[in-house]
Amino acid sequence: MTGRLIIDLANLPEEGKGFAGELPKEIFDLPEEDAQAVGPLEYDLWVHRFGSELLLTGSLSAAFEFTCVRTLHPFVQTIRLENAAVSLEIEREGQIDATEALREEVLIAFPVDPKCEDGDVPQKCEIDSRYLSVDKSAEDGLPTPPRAENDDRWSALDILKDQL
Repeated sequence: MTGRLIIDLANLPEEGKGFAGELPKEIFDLPEEDAQAVGPLEYDLWVHRFGSELLLTGSLSAAFEFTCVRTLHPFVQTIRLENAAVSLEIEREGQIDATEALREEVLIAFPVDPKCEDGDVPQKCEIDSRYLSVDKSAEDGLPTPPRAENDDRWSALDILKDQL
């Protein structure tokens, strides 16, 4: 494993060529507070040249440990792109490093709100009721936010609304 996907344009047949393998998880290099790769980026791609463009099509996958937005528990979810299509502009002849483009393609597919119910091993994904303090009985011991019945802080905005 070289750690990079290097495509040598001089040795790329006119009809294209298949590339398959793995790139080390270190290529993701994400901050500690973000999701972390727990395995390599696996690829199975067909690479074809079209003039000044290099098109890579095929599948990409990599497993990551996310933190559930509901339960705050870690879970593993594999990002799978079965029909990935990555286009690289050929700026000069020689070798092209496609590693960064593949990395970005996987990162773009991250879930916006990762939930443990979507993990590789789905988990029960419910908010712990202990953390919901609104409308709780006093015996729970959690503070309830105040509810002001005659809150006039919004009246200044109501006046502006009437002037429009």
